[in-house]
Amino acid sequence: MPSRARTPAQAARSHARGGAAAPRPDRKQAILLAAERLFAQFGYHGVTIRQIAEEAGVPLALVGYYYGPKHELFHAIFVHWQATAEQRLALLDEVTHAPPRKGDQLRPVVEAFVRPVLAQRASPEGEYYAQLVARELARQTPETQRVLVEFFDPLAHRFIDALHATRPGFDRTLVAWAYQFALGALLHHISDHRMPTLSHGHAQAHDPAAGELLVDFITAGIAALLPVSPTTRRRAPSSSTTRRQA
Repeated sequence: MPSRARTPAQAARSHARGGAAAPRPDRKQAILLAAERLFAQFGYHGVTIRQIAEEAGVPLALVGYYYGPKHELFHAIFVHWQATAEQRLALLDEVTHAPPRKGDQLRPVVEAFVRPVLAQRASPEGEYYAQLVARELARQTPETQRVLVEFFDPLAHRFIDALHATRPGFDRTLVAWAYQFALGALLHHISDHRMPTLSHGHAQAHDPAAGELLVDFITAGIAALLPVSPTTRRRAPSSSTTRRQA
């Protein structure tokens, strides 16, 4: 009878038992990474603390010891990735605080919005985090709302304000729509795997060269919605204008 394939966590434990000099793993970090992987693959509500402990190769009680209840462990994943958000804001500060230059400043804002996220996605952990963000933050749950309010909404407002500064003649609500559309393109790019199929094998998912295309696409899309010299004054849709017409 063929032996059952071992998980990476089981293989790591077996390797550790085989050599007395094996270094002690960082069990707190192992728990965080295991939770990130499982939440990304199966969803927050599809994973138990016991499964996280088994994936991390640690005793069940250790998960609660380090992180408390499951919702705090979920929250800790986003705390762990705050360095990327800080990098995006640092790049944005460089753009917004730089001496005035000729030409449109829209593209540098988009670069600050996109580039750190693509670098994060290319990291060893980045694939699971990208899947987690795309999968879970679209759900309206207490766990995700806490993360959105604490981490993502302040970041979004900073970028909306920066975009608005490049197009001060437009209503900020319309700029917020532009941000939402840009965010949709970015999230889809970092979480989707269909490019090999869609390109008939001529392109790979998350090809680094596609980053420049993504920046071009988002910049052009925002510029189309918020042109430098609008011929007509476009207004953001309101609740009355978005109702379906009979």
